[in-house]
Amino acid sequence: MTMTDTPVQSPARQSLPAEERYAAELAFLAAQDTGPRPPGWALTPRAVVTFVCGSEGAELALPGRRPAAGLPAKLAIAPKFVGERALVERCVVTLAGERGLLLTGEPGTAKSMLSELLAAAVCGTSALTVQGTAGTTEDAFRYGWNYALLLAQGPTSQALVDSPVLSAMRTGRVVRVEEITRCLPEVQDALVSILSDRRVSVPELTTTEDAVVSAAPGFTVIATANLRDRGVSEMSAALKRRFNFETVAPIADADAEATLIRRQAVAAVQRAGAAFAVDDAVLDALVTVFRDLRSGRSAEGWDVERPGTVMSTAEAVQVAASLGVAAAYLPGGDVLDLLPGHLLGVVRKDDPADHGRLLGYWDGPVRRRAEDGSAMWRRLWDLRGNLR
Repeated sequence: MTMTDTPVQSPARQSLPAEERYAAELAFLAAQDTGPRPPGWALTPRAVVTFVCGSEGAELALPGRRPAAGLPAKLAIAPKFVGERALVERCVVTLAGERGLLLTGEPGTAKSMLSELLAAAVCGTSALTVQGTAGTTEDAFRYGWNYALLLAQGPTSQALVDSPVLSAMRTGRVVRVEEITRCLPEVQDALVSILSDRRVSVPELTTTEDAVVSAAPGFTVIATANLRDRGVSEMSAALKRRFNFETVAPIADADAEATLIRRQAVAAVQRAGAAFAVDDAVLDALVTVFRDLRSGRSAEGWDVERPGTVMSTAEAVQVAASLGVAAAYLPGGDVLDLLPGHLLGVVRKDDPADHGRLLGYWDGPVRRRAEDGSAMWRRLWDLRGNLR
């Protein structure tokens, strides 16, 4: 998960959707790669992969001698997702084949961000989204009614209210279903016929031409699922067969994760109106603790008892951003002194026993690093009392 540059934010909005944040790159890629595109796609599949994974530092050039109006002649595309390029390529192939894509994995591995980037690149909008919850009804996948018009006119096309799924079907776009496994199984299964038949029947409009809405070319579904979360509903076998599953794993490379955390934290603190002033050494310690607890083994090879909570990159970004905000607005003392308290806040979210596991980590790797002569880890060892 990464944004390698600091997006320009509108004063009226805290965050911009991907299609607006990266509008310049999307427009450039649409003009740069003129190869074949699946029906309804805004970019070629190759350009979609480049948009998500970046151009590896190389500047892409527009074809022809004269660049299109408002576009640079050359542009390097920044990577936005830290992960295997092969994973992104498989996702793009799935969408090009108009098959459902299900991104699974632990919380905080950028599944939602990847789905947003893919939707923005494929069809130009990531706004067609259903947020899955225990209270989500079948209307969110099919349609509803404007009850004032329904009472006044009866069931008519004007009274019909399209769901995001139905809107995507009409226009041949990508619809995103966030946390699909939080929906009740009977609600999830509304997607079975949609993904199979590519049409939705509206029995109330049987005598009209709108009795059946058929999917336009390009329509497909990207869903996400945190399978470790509480409140998860098992997907039916019928629905599973209609998706290609792709697992988004935690970031494998420590340096890449550290770079991501710094960039995201810097952007978060800047949005809060301050400059980021946390030393790299503190961030390195933060990343080390998260990776040790996540994997169950320290960088030195020592065994570590893993907490039940997910020590995700997203959580590490939030801690780093909190340290940056504290350093900017509540200065006084060493920002390293704040790290144990924030770590405790992360691990105590689910299982009370995780508090003891964090203390065990302090009594193990933190103490041993302090004994090896590291001043920073010695200071963290001295702060053990802050974990009580």
